[in-house]
Amino acid sequence: MVKNKNLKFSLKFSKRWRFISALVVVCLLTFNFSWVATAAAKHYTDLQFTPVSEIKLPKYERFVLDNGLVVYLMEDHELPLVSGTTLVRTGSRWEPGDKVGLADVVGSLMRTGGTLKHSPDQLNEILEQRAAAVETNISEAAGSASFDSLTEDLETVFGLFAEVLREPAFAQEKLDLIKTQAKGGIARRNDDPSSIASREFRKLIYGQDSPYARTVEYATLDKINREDALKFYQQYFYPNNMILGIVGDFNPKKMRSLIQAQLGDWKPNSKISQTQLPQVSPANLGGVFFVNQPQLTQSNILIGHLGGKFDNPDYAVLDVMNGVLNGFGGRLFNEVRSRQGLAYTVYGSWSPRFDYPGMFIAGGQTRSDATVQFVKALQTEIKRIQTQRVTAKELNHAKESTLNSFVFNFQDPSQTLSRLMRYEYYGYPADFLFRYQKAVIATTTADVQRVARKYLQPENLVTLVVGNQTSIKPPLTQLATKVTPIDVSIPGSQTQAQK
Repeated sequence: MVKNKNLKFSLKFSKRWRFISALVVVCLLTFNFSWVATAAAKHYTDLQFTPVSEIKLPKYERFVLDNGLVVYLMEDHELPLVSGTTLVRTGSRWEPGDKVGLADVVGSLMRTGGTLKHSPDQLNEILEQRAAAVETNISEAAGSASFDSLTEDLETVFGLFAEVLREPAFAQEKLDLIKTQAKGGIARRNDDPSSIASREFRKLIYGQDSPYARTVEYATLDKINREDALKFYQQYFYPNNMILGIVGDFNPKKMRSLIQAQLGDWKPNSKISQTQLPQVSPANLGGVFFVNQPQLTQSNILIGHLGGKFDNPDYAVLDVMNGVLNGFGGRLFNEVRSRQGLAYTVYGSWSPRFDYPGMFIAGGQTRSDATVQFVKALQTEIKRIQTQRVTAKELNHAKESTLNSFVFNFQDPSQTLSRLMRYEYYGYPADFLFRYQKAVIATTTADVQRVARKYLQPENLVTLVVGNQTSIKPPLTQLATKVTPIDVSIPGSQTQAQK
C-alpha cells in the first residue's frame, strides 16, 4: 500500500516538474535570443520601447459569507494547480511591548504545532504525499495563511488549510523549538552590517519603542508562553476579520461549496472591532549616528527621515522622482557612482506604506576613507533635485521606466488577486494601481520639483554609518560636531555581560 502511494506521488510530482522544466527551457532559449538581439544595440539609451498595451484585470468573483468572511475567486486553468491565501487583520504592531516576538511565534506555531485533529507529523506527511503546502505567518501589519495544491487534491488540502486556521493545537514542544530558533537568530543578528544598519535606522526614525522599530530580545521571548499565543490567536482569528482569495484550476460552483462546507459554520465575533493603529512621529530630526564595527573595510550608510503613505495624492509624482534619482541613468548612479566613483551601491527612495508613514531613505556602501565624501554627495543630490529642475530627458526616462515596469504587476492571476486583496485589506480602491498609472503619465518636470521641495527635508536628515571608526578618515565630525555612538551589543548575551 505504501509503495502504491509513493508511486502515485512520484508520478504526479514528475508530471508537474516535467512541465515546469519544459517552461524553463523555453524561457532560457527566449532569453538567449533576446540577449543576442539586445547585444547588437550600441547603448541602452538607443533602445526603442513600444507603448505599453492596455492592461485589464482578469475576471474574478467577490462575495461574502454569512459569517462575514470576504472571498475572492479567480480562475486560471493554465496549470492543474490551486492556491489560496487568507489575510487576517492582525500584526506584530499590536503585540505587547514586553512580549515582542509573540506575533511571529503565533504565526509559526499555528502551522508547525499541528491541529486538534492532526499532529504536526501527520499534517506534514499528508501534505508531502501530495506535493502540497500549507503555511502561516504574521508580519508587522497582517496575518496570513496560504495553501498550494494540485487540483485533484484540492478538497483534502483545503480541509487541512481550514483546520490550521480554525483549530491550531499550539503544541508546547513546538513552541519551545520556535523560541530556541528565534534566540539563535538574535545571537546572529549582528553578523551582517546591512542588517545592523536597517534595524538601527528604523529605531532612529520611528523610536526604539515604536512597534515599527522594536526588536525581539531574549527577555521578551522568555516571557512568551502557550497561553499568550492562544490568547493572541483568539483575539484576531475570526471569519469576519479575514479576506480569503483563491486562484487556479477549479470549478467556481464546487469551490463555493467547498468554502461553505469548511468555513461557513465558523462563528464570527460580533464584538471584534478594528484595532487602533499605533501613533507615528519622528524620533529624531537630524543628527549623525555611528555603529563601530572594527572588522569592516567599508561603511554601510543610510540617511533619511519620516515619509508618507500610498494614499498621498502626490505618490505617483514621488515615484517618478525616485526614477530620476535611481537606477542606470539616474542622478545618484551617474554622479555618486560613475563620476565620483564613491559607491559600490547607491540609492534614494521615497518609500511609503499603506496605513502608516514610511520613510525617505537614501544610502549605499562605500570604502571607509570615502564615507564622509559619500554622505556629502548624497546630501548634495537631495538638495539639487529641489533646486535644479529635472530635464525633459530625465523625466521621460523616469516615466518610461516606471510605465514599462507596470506590466510586471500583472504577470500572473495570483499576483493580481493578491493586490486586490491588499487594497481591500487597507481600504484602498480596487483600481488604485490604474489611477497611479494615469498620474505617472500626467507628471511634469514642475511636478517633480514641487514634490521634492515639499516632501524632502535636507535639514532633518538622520545619518547612520555602520563601519570601522579608525578607518573613516576624515572623521564623521566633519559632518556634525556631535556624533552619537550606538551600542548594538545584545542584551542578555555573553558580550553584554562582559561590558
